Amino acid sequence: MYDLVIIGAGVTGCCIAREISRYKINACVIEKGDDVASGTSKANTGVIHTGLEADPGSLMAKLCVRGNELMYEWAKELDFPAEKNGKLIVCTHEDDLPLLDKQLENAIANGVPDCEILDREEVLRREPNLTERTVAALWAPTGGIVCPFNVAVAAGENACVNGVEFRFETEADSIEKTEYGYLIHTNKGDIETKAIANAAGLYADKFHNMVSENKIHITARKGEYIFFDKSIGTVFNTTVVPLPGKMGKGIAASYTINGNFFIGPTATDVEDKEELNTTEPILEKLKAMALSNQHLTKNPLPLNKVITSFAGARAHEDHHEFIVEELSDAPYFFDAAGIESPGLTSSPAIGEMLSGIIADKMKLQKKENFIAKRKGFVKFDALSDEEKEKLIKENPLYGNIVCRCEMVTEAQIVDAINRPIKATSLDAVKRRVRAGMGRCQGGFCTPKTMEIISRELGIDMTEVTKKGGKSKLLTGRVKE
Repeated sequence: MYDLVIIGAGVTGCCIAREISRYKINACVIEKGDDVASGTSKANTGVIHTGLEADPGSLMAKLCVRGNELMYEWAKELDFPAEKNGKLIVCTHEDDLPLLDKQLENAIANGVPDCEILDREEVLRREPNLTERTVAALWAPTGGIVCPFNVAVAAGENACVNGVEFRFETEADSIEKTEYGYLIHTNKGDIETKAIANAAGLYADKFHNMVSENKIHITARKGEYIFFDKSIGTVFNTTVVPLPGKMGKGIAASYTINGNFFIGPTATDVEDKEELNTTEPILEKLKAMALSNQHLTKNPLPLNKVITSFAGARAHEDHHEFIVEELSDAPYFFDAAGIESPGLTSSPAIGEMLSGIIADKMKLQKKENFIAKRKGFVKFDALSDEEKEKLIKENPLYGNIVCRCEMVTEAQIVDAINRPIKATSLDAVKRRVRAGMGRCQGGFCTPKTMEIISRELGIDMTEVTKKGGKSKLLTGRVKE
């Protein structure tokens, strides 16, 4: 029997796992996917929000502001890239200026430091590629960008080395209350546990409602994106978003920590939580934004530089508020539910808060030997020539470029496969070291990456999958 089972290995579940691993506890994370960040977390802008958009006094505001602070601390401790490049919330209509003033009031009320409203001239001086329709903007210097995969992998790996078990391709079906805690029925057998942390994202309401009479409801809010190749260069110097609307923070035109410019996400509520297809009308809308100055960019963006489009879904709870608590009518069942934007930014703070609640309830003791630091992935293309030469001398596999678009070496892929949480599929490798994320989208590097996975895991090439389960990439051999 486990002391605690965390359902879901998205960024929230991994952050809870990292923080609970500070204590003496027998804990496990179960995840229906083959890897961390394989659900909602994988389709994310990567923006580090400041907390100013949330309603003053809300848990969302509190945890976002705290999460913003922790994210930069964690980036140093857990060795993943995070850039504090600031954030501009752009107003393009004179009539909306009172809404911009309201955002500043929110920032002050929520304790977001050093925010100010910039007039049109100052905004365009800082961002000359912004649309000429710009009226004013709110500047928030604590905003930034991060890779959502890196956060989840880093927190998960750190939890793992501190004793938390991860069980992948293990899908929870139902939960029963028992005399000693809970019985979780999964596709890989029953799991007994004294306590549960529900970090199941889009399905957090399903598990909550199995044990509680106080029902919650989560809607899948689908967001679609288009991503551009890095070769379009620097469009903006900072994270640029429009004034928020009732469906969220609006359609951003910004760039990622890895240098890809994007437009998105949109917001469409869908009934099917697995409906992650892109749609022609929405993509046409995003393309039209790219080609005009009716959105945020001054000049048209080259559509021949679009390298991919994709969709994700946010877990929108009906009250648009985070639920981070023990259930009043289900002792030892702890929710981290309704974690939508700014959920990525808030995730370290959610982990900190919920692990504290769990530790108090279960009277846990802190470990004396908690390992707080973790060594991140080598980013070969960012190294100097001297640093590259040194690595190649130490390990010749650094001299073998597998993914030419992103300059990913064989040594990096081998490292990803053999980390504390192993990358066992093509997507898992891609999330860690970006092999296949460049302009050709894996057109050249996929076969070689599959060979390396096959060799390192000791499995046949025909057993290598895209994302675990039945997603095999090959059906057999032509000549046998």
